[in-house]
Amino acid sequence: MDARWIVGIAVALLVLWAGVLLLLWLTRPRGVATRDLLRVLPDVLRLGRSIVADRSVPLDVRLALIGALVWIVSPIDLIPEFIPVIGPLDDVVVAILVLRYARRRLGIGELRRRWSGTDDGFRMVSRLLGSGG
Repeated sequence: MDARWIVGIAVALLVLWAGVLLLLWLTRPRGVATRDLLRVLPDVLRLGRSIVADRSVPLDVRLALIGALVWIVSPIDLIPEFIPVIGPLDDVVVAILVLRYARRRLGIGELRRRWSGTDDGFRMVSRLLGSGG
């Protein structure tokens, strides 16, 4: 394979990824602080574990959540973790996209039923996922 093809594919993937980052940045909810997101992270992890463990949940949703977890813990990233501020950004984007997918497939009511955190935490996560909560 010609090296120009490989470079072209890599550039196209980076442009596509930059577009996804820009789209999420433009559609992010206003007023959600990073510290607030970090505060609900354990509850989000419990939510994901609950969904993955439930065999009545569609397989594609469970596989998407498992895939997101593999992506997040993988040492191979589009943006290396050691780069300050933007290093973990690709992991955050993948997590949000997969949780939005789970919300579309399961419904916000099903996510709420499984939520073990506070009502305020769920409202914030709902806003982040693009739903009223």
